[in-house]
Amino acid sequence: MKPSIRHIHLAEIDSTNRYLCERAHEFRESIVVATAEYQTHGKGQGSNSWESEWGKNLLFSILIHPVTVPVNQQFLLSMMGALSLKDVLDGYLSNVTLKWPNDIYWNDNKLSGTLIETTVHGHGIQNCVFGVGLNVNQTLFQSDAPNPVSMSQILGCEIDRKTLLDQILEAFESYYDKMKKGLYDEVVAQYHAALYRRTGVHYFHDRHGLFQAAIDHVEKDGHLVLRRKDGTLTPFAFKEVEFILK
Repeated sequence: MKPSIRHIHLAEIDSTNRYLCERAHEFRESIVVATAEYQTHGKGQGSNSWESEWGKNLLFSILIHPVTVPVNQQFLLSMMGALSLKDVLDGYLSNVTLKWPNDIYWNDNKLSGTLIETTVHGHGIQNCVFGVGLNVNQTLFQSDAPNPVSMSQILGCEIDRKTLLDQILEAFESYYDKMKKGLYDEVVAQYHAALYRRTGVHYFHDRHGLFQAAIDHVEKDGHLVLRRKDGTLTPFAFKEVEFILK
């Protein structure tokens, strides 16, 4: 672990995100990471929970203070976090993509999910917490999640979680430096190049029903813009549209 990153390890806690969100005002370090062997109330997006066996996976949250990132472009932080994970996982696996907004997919299976919570003060983002669940060494999933997969299942062997975490944090710090330098367009371009189903026409579902469309782009405020078969561009906020998985 780099000396520039403060690491807090917790054996068991309800949520590493909650831990850092409640204590964000106490930390002045550029990056703080809280890890846990187990979370009793690990959260996914919305009301979803995150399944993880004790000591098998990576469960961690990262706290930063990205005061220079415009509030109306805060999805750039989501892009940055997802790219940090993908860059490292590309060294272990092939066919790793980013499923909008920030899930990590291997082929059509979910490898990792991230819950991001921000605190806005005035015209800037005071705190941002990335809560990550990455399936590493778990080989049996018992929840009704439709498509989980772990690195161990793919590779057929266990992975050293400490080494993996160190690699992720190094990548995260590198992308955070890009953000602080204002290299937003570079991050956006990399995110788009890494998107799940970034080419071709696919099935989606919204409140009107099933339809076919292609991904056109993702806006800096997080809206997914789909191009329908008639050429119409339609923006969707999170939870307004879902991918139809195979």
